Amino acid sequence: MTDAAKPRGELTLRTLAMPGDANPAGDIFGGWVMAQMDLASGIRAAERAKGRVVTAAVKEMAFQLPVKIGDTLSVYTDIDRVGRTSITLCVEAWAHRARYAKMEKVTAGTFIMVALDEEGKPKQVPEE
Repeated sequence: MTDAAKPRGELTLRTLAMPGDANPAGDIFGGWVMAQMDLASGIRAAERAKGRVVTAAVKEMAFQLPVKIGDTLSVYTDIDRVGRTSITLCVEAWAHRARYAKMEKVTAGTFIMVALDEEGKPKQVPEE
């Protein structure tokens, strides 16, 4: 990782890419990476909303590089916007390639989360 290539946001989730998450060529399924990004978004948004949140939308996601078995996937989240009931996050996934002692950005996306009340209806996101 060079100085110019640094993750944006706060490290929210780290996990290890395992053989059960890969195709026969050893590449990790994109859906698994996206699920980790969704988990990280939920963690960060729930902290900000001080309660339950759900994923409303995922936008602008493109895979730039593959994740391989044995890579550590680090997911960084940055709250871009807080609306009345929604939280928009910029989410980046980076693979730490231990075999090569480098970290590379593999994908990024915009996740929109909605805060919910006890009855599952949208609720206002509290002030910080």
